[in-house]
Amino acid sequence: MVKMVKKNYLLAPGPTPVPTDLLLEGAQETIHHRTPQFKKIMEEAIEGTKYVFQTAGDLFLLASSGTGAMEMAVVNLVSPGEKVIVIVSGKFGERWKQICETYGANVVPIEVEYGNYVAPEKLDETLKEHPDSTVVFTTLSETSTGTVMDIEGFARVSKAHGKLIVVDAISGLIAQPLKTDEWNLDVVVAGSQKGFMLPPGLGFITFSESAWEKAKTNKTPSYYFNAFAYKKNPAPYTPAVNLIYQLKKAVEMLKEEGMENVWERHRILADATRAGVQALGLELFSKRPGNVLTAVKVPESIDGAKLVSLMRDEYGVTIAGGQGSMKGKIFRIAHLGYMSKFDTIIAISALEMALRKLGFDFEYGTGLKAVEEVFEREGV
Repeated sequence: MVKMVKKNYLLAPGPTPVPTDLLLEGAQETIHHRTPQFKKIMEEAIEGTKYVFQTAGDLFLLASSGTGAMEMAVVNLVSPGEKVIVIVSGKFGERWKQICETYGANVVPIEVEYGNYVAPEKLDETLKEHPDSTVVFTTLSETSTGTVMDIEGFARVSKAHGKLIVVDAISGLIAQPLKTDEWNLDVVVAGSQKGFMLPPGLGFITFSESAWEKAKTNKTPSYYFNAFAYKKNPAPYTPAVNLIYQLKKAVEMLKEEGMENVWERHRILADATRAGVQALGLELFSKRPGNVLTAVKVPESIDGAKLVSLMRDEYGVTIAGGQGSMKGKIFRIAHLGYMSKFDTIIAISALEMALRKLGFDFEYGTGLKAVEEVFEREGV
């Protein structure tokens, strides 16, 4: 049997593929982070990132993962014993809950099963039941399930009750519409290894004026993640110099494409992916799927872990399995960041081959036909 060359394709929801131009940007000589030259680069990177977040307010770059930015939000806004509302619909809603509990918050969770979503009306009911709560923590796109939340609706409800709203947009930013200032969001956090098309290592966080007022009275001690240190100096500690080179270039690319076009590109890839898997007779997992990834129920006759490993190890196509209680029960195909229609075609083609090899019966090309029809209809 002829042994074929195996190329690797990254179709997981983070880390995501990095364009060659951005990889090369990171290969430049590292300069000292206290020089005027680097200060200019960092200022330009921050301004470009503000465009992506759709904010004119304060935004900081952290040498951390997105989880570090989540922790920074909590330590600056929540005092021990303070009551907060946390929307929990998957692993990363659970992470908000765990971070808040770690710092002694009195957490009131709004919990739904994996794959489901919370309506703004439910948040309204909860805030009426807990008028002494101060902050609402939520997730734009629940990466573990592919479910997107109505952040604009949550913000309207939160503000009607006089509460701050904090959004984990780590996977959702760039793929999903998010307008920090227009929607009156107080804190938004994200990470570099998703829609920004960068390697892991940068966290991002915004602060509204209301968030700053709340932070002034906060009693939780902090050092590295103290927001006032960053407000005084955007690089209070050693920044991730070469990643910031890459960030500057990445936001220039996104700005050139335009956020409306970026959001639309992700929508088309998501629509095509879902059309492909459904044409194969597979069932979507999320009840409110977004543009970051498509979560799919594993057929009962198939070993979910084997499906994911087969695609990765034999075909070179890395998708993601389920997390937490969904391990082995779902798989997740990303359409996030530096991806084109041919990445989607490769994903569905590899999925067809893996499913057939594992004994799932369908006609070859069924999923691909549906994918290509979406692209034809969209004119891309």
